[in-house]
Amino acid sequence: MRHFGHIPPAARQGLFHREPCAFTADSPARILSAALGATLYSPATRPKLADDIVKQAGRGVVSMVLCLEDSIDDADVGGAEANLIRQFAALHKSGIEPPLLFIRVRESGQIPDLAARLGAAGELLSGFVVPKFTEERGAPFLEALTAAEAATGRRLFAMPVLESPELLHLETRTEALAGIARTVDKYRDRVLALRLGVTDFCSAYGLRRSPEMTAYDVGIVASVIADVVNVLGRSDGTGFTITGPVWEYFRLQERMFKPQLRRSPFLAGRAEELRTSLIEHDMDGLLREIELDRTNGLLGKTCIHPSHVLPVHALSVVSHEEYSDAQDILRPERGGGGVLRSAYTNKMNEVKPHRAWAERTLVRAEAFGVAREDVGFVELLAAGVAH
Repeated sequence: MRHFGHIPPAARQGLFHREPCAFTADSPARILSAALGATLYSPATRPKLADDIVKQAGRGVVSMVLCLEDSIDDADVGGAEANLIRQFAALHKSGIEPPLLFIRVRESGQIPDLAARLGAAGELLSGFVVPKFTEERGAPFLEALTAAEAATGRRLFAMPVLESPELLHLETRTEALAGIARTVDKYRDRVLALRLGVTDFCSAYGLRRSPEMTAYDVGIVASVIADVVNVLGRSDGTGFTITGPVWEYFRLQERMFKPQLRRSPFLAGRAEELRTSLIEHDMDGLLREIELDRTNGLLGKTCIHPSHVLPVHALSVVSHEEYSDAQDILRPERGGGGVLRSAYTNKMNEVKPHRAWAERTLVRAEAFGVAREDVGFVELLAAGVAH
């Protein structure tokens, strides 16, 4: 699989200076964590789940979470587990390569149980999503994951969700973060990424952001995101990939504020129609939040609707200018530091302070590709919509 792999090769060549790399579920964790992109959640109760997975893969989805937790009723858990077993078997029999598949469980005991019940179809499973992760609650899940790995002989990853009240409340946040850091560091090779559960954060205070507001406009949520990145997203080798919060909206809402998308990037060809469509479906807020995610150190995003996938991926592609800067900063002859004018002659590149940014940018470039010099997110969005 690869990002934008659903677009014909000739069209991809016209969009990319350097195309996204191909990867599989067996690729190194460094690539997979960067390539998660828009991780699409789906309730495990869906009767045609295998068909849904194949359809979404054909539309560019590369990672999915099949949920046994908050998205289904407590009374449906047993039926949902049985449905997962059937759907994995059908998918395995089809021989079609699925996206990276993860199961969101409720209890640690579900991990070895499901891994065993999946049988041969378990080779399609990349891992488990662990809800409401803290040091005390999370350790049994990671121990169960280790046991399931040993029993099945297959590599399995965990993606803890950071959403507990202990993490949100100021008086317990520091210790909660320290405990989470200790736990995930112990299982570093098994933790693919950390996911932020912003809906639960808002719930603790009876809040819900409108489609015209981003998570960063909610002060309490923004402060938690900043602290999570501060402790768990460092670029000194101790950090993890942290993914962006879910965007809850996908239908037209009554609008109070002006659209957040400028007209100028959309004025070529039919792109004005694309801008109108994005605004009508409240996607301008999503686009802004994706940009703020990356600015604040997050990569990838939890998604609950297929229409969110393409915007996340289009805005994850490295621009030609970013790539040029990153390459200049990381040239071997720059090892001693110094400062240089960018090739685009519009900024200063200071080698030592910008090195970590450049290294992260090249990893993102490997996963999502580098756009041609005259290609921006509008062209990437338009191409994705067209195909």
